[in-house]
Amino acid sequence: MSQISSSSPKPSGSVIEDWQPDNPEFWQQSGKRIANRNLWISVYCLLLSFCVWMLFSAVAVNLNKVGFNFTTDQLFLLTALPAVSGALLRVPYSFVIPLFGGRRWTAFSTGILLLPCLWLGFAVQNPDTSYFTFILIALLCGFAGANFASSMGNISFFFPKERQGGALGINGGLGNLGVSVMQFFAPLAISFGIFSFFGGGVQHADSGEMIWLENAAWMWVPFLTVATLAAWFGMNDLTAAKSSLKEQLPVLKRPHLWVMALLYLATFGSFIGFSAGFAMLSKTQFPDIVILRYAFFGPLLGALARSAGGMLSDRFGGIRVTLLNFIVMAIFTALLFLTLPGEGQPGSFIAFYAVFMVLFINAGLGSGSTFQMIAVIFRKQTLARVKAEGGSDEKAQHEAVTETSAALGFISAIGALGGFFIPQTFGMSLAMTGSPANAMKVFLVFYVVCVAITWLVYGRKKSA
Repeated sequence: MSQISSSSPKPSGSVIEDWQPDNPEFWQQSGKRIANRNLWISVYCLLLSFCVWMLFSAVAVNLNKVGFNFTTDQLFLLTALPAVSGALLRVPYSFVIPLFGGRRWTAFSTGILLLPCLWLGFAVQNPDTSYFTFILIALLCGFAGANFASSMGNISFFFPKERQGGALGINGGLGNLGVSVMQFFAPLAISFGIFSFFGGGVQHADSGEMIWLENAAWMWVPFLTVATLAAWFGMNDLTAAKSSLKEQLPVLKRPHLWVMALLYLATFGSFIGFSAGFAMLSKTQFPDIVILRYAFFGPLLGALARSAGGMLSDRFGGIRVTLLNFIVMAIFTALLFLTLPGEGQPGSFIAFYAVFMVLFINAGLGSGSTFQMIAVIFRKQTLARVKAEGGSDEKAQHEAVTETSAALGFISAIGALGGFFIPQTFGMSLAMTGSPANAMKVFLVFYVVCVAITWLVYGRKKSA
């Protein structure tokens, strides 16, 4: 790659033609500053996306308090449905950045989240609102979850390969903080009539408590508006990231795509699934505990751990970090059985909560480490394949960036399905047996399988 001379054009404007992050001189002169600006705007937009994506994890537990009459299964489904649409939409969202540009798409995909927030705020105020309406709003919230795929793919274009793990860890980890931010602030916001001027009204719970449940959704509207404007005016589109859908689709033929998708389902899928279902699960097992006072802490730890997972993987290798995480997750999933009430035992909420905090931390660490593995594996294999076919260094670099971005997005779509399967598995287990124990048995087996796959496919060969 050629060095940059003082006469070379410097990146400017919303569309950048010349982008060479792996060139040290370019990186120090202007690349680092531009990349970091795009990263921090992306983090802000992604954090708000996670707030919207997980709205029903805080809203669902309060619906029956304000006059609705939904069953436990129905409430679990509402917490799970955003993950379904989010996962499905992550597939097309995986390919949009090279087609439309990171600036344009981030602004658009953030702005459309105003729709479910505004609609949900009005819907919760009317006890006659149908369950089907809440299903539609929950599915619209899934658009927020899809933003992760395009966001991570976009940021991967801005950073040199040796910094991608840390950058993706920051973007994904701090973005994931949106879950805990929402679960911390939403219960506070519903205690005050802060949007009375906009049509918000007080609702009286059976206990006499006054609730402004619409605030859980409407509080994000001004922040989303600011984020949309920040993305449009502060981010950049890279022409170097341009590629057609035809150029990206071959990534679906790579065997490592499906192996890493399974591992990511076990890490990020666990994080988002536990985030969606933990409050409802805790309420069924320990009804005397006001769980919304504590539910935010698990997603907070997991999100912070994700950033650490990417950085640790850059230093020690993603395989080692991922393998250790799956071992710990399997052990603590087994320990969870000892904390549950049943067979005349009251169970221990403190132990239950502590075990879940460890699971959240390791799911977050594993999310960061598996993403680092994806970036390393696909870059290495694509470069080797193109060079073996006689392609130029420039072609090899272009295809490596394109396939890595597409793989990151597509694998994130598979991982998002955990947000559906985990709450639904809990709900089914509770409906069938009155206990979540059978669901945890499924998760335990899955984590053990992932330990074996990580070791057999990557650990022995040290291929990444």
